[in-house]
Amino acid sequence: MNNELIHLNHISKSFGDKVVLDDLDLVIHENEFVTLLGPSGCGKTTTLRILAGFESPDKGSVIFEGKDITNLPPNKRQLNTVFQNYALFTHMNVAENIAFGLNIKKKSKSYIEDKIHYALKLVGLEGFEKRSVSNLSGGQQQRIAIARAIVNEPRVLLLDEPLGALDLKLRQDMQYELIRMKNELKITFIYVTHDQQEALTMSDTIVVMNQGYIQQMGSPESIYNEPENAFVADFIGDSNLFPAVFVRDELIRIDGVEFACVDKGFGTNKPVDIVIRPEDVELVAPEKGTISGTVTDLIFKGVHYEMCIDVNGREWVAHSTKPHIVGEKVGIHVDPFNIQVMNKPESEDEEAAGANE
Repeated sequence: MNNELIHLNHISKSFGDKVVLDDLDLVIHENEFVTLLGPSGCGKTTTLRILAGFESPDKGSVIFEGKDITNLPPNKRQLNTVFQNYALFTHMNVAENIAFGLNIKKKSKSYIEDKIHYALKLVGLEGFEKRSVSNLSGGQQQRIAIARAIVNEPRVLLLDEPLGALDLKLRQDMQYELIRMKNELKITFIYVTHDQQEALTMSDTIVVMNQGYIQQMGSPESIYNEPENAFVADFIGDSNLFPAVFVRDELIRIDGVEFACVDKGFGTNKPVDIVIRPEDVELVAPEKGTISGTVTDLIFKGVHYEMCIDVNGREWVAHSTKPHIVGEKVGIHVDPFNIQVMNKPESEDEEAAGANE
């Protein structure tokens, strides 16, 4: 892993009676693409604003390269922010928008022109210098906002849901553009979104947040394949999330039916939560399944079919390239490696704190 660049050291923040961040502790490394992911109100944008210097924490400190910058104003930090609404100046053309920060720093005219040319080339908008920003598309405005940030040569680029206003196809295109830019610029990206697919596509590290706590932090693969609690399992991707009983090591019971698993150490006959991804639900002949049920819904999703199966009143969801018609009886088989066992929270506070408890 690269060198530690940022440490959000036990940050707490409240607005009135509402606790937005509760003892958040987060380390970010150099040249990492980190995504803060979670539902509205989880604290991800407040975290970004504290890092940028637009908010002050009630407790804790912001450490940058080993130095405390908690009380440093935004313009003195080696970070630049790209907002969801882009915050472009409509009375200025593209070049003037990009040069705004450089002019404040009193950079030379030739330096500024070189930087504008470089930034526009990087975001794929060469020749747009004289255009009015109000005549640009949403995607073009977003690129100009990024260009304006990167000409200041920040060590860290903060992006607060910058693709939120774009249509799906453009969002997907810009995701790949951001990955390319990050690799070319060799700087740290910290990205805020509530879009799980966006996080899975772009990130080196995903930080899943809820109610002011970090629920889980890790690579996209580990977050998706090994969620640590029910919130993460439900928030990241489609899932079959069921209560179960951990009978003993490598054996669980779902609705009275025993399934082999590979997990150990959860105790004996202990209530747990389990997650099985829909693509890991294998539909077989009724007599060959561990359990069987009836198909109640069939939806074509383009690359696969999504089917809902009623099993004694509990709904299972399966993804497969082979459709099974509504009303058909099917068996369900799940490979032991594809059953993820998680501790069941014993209180609401423990559920909110998730993996931090």
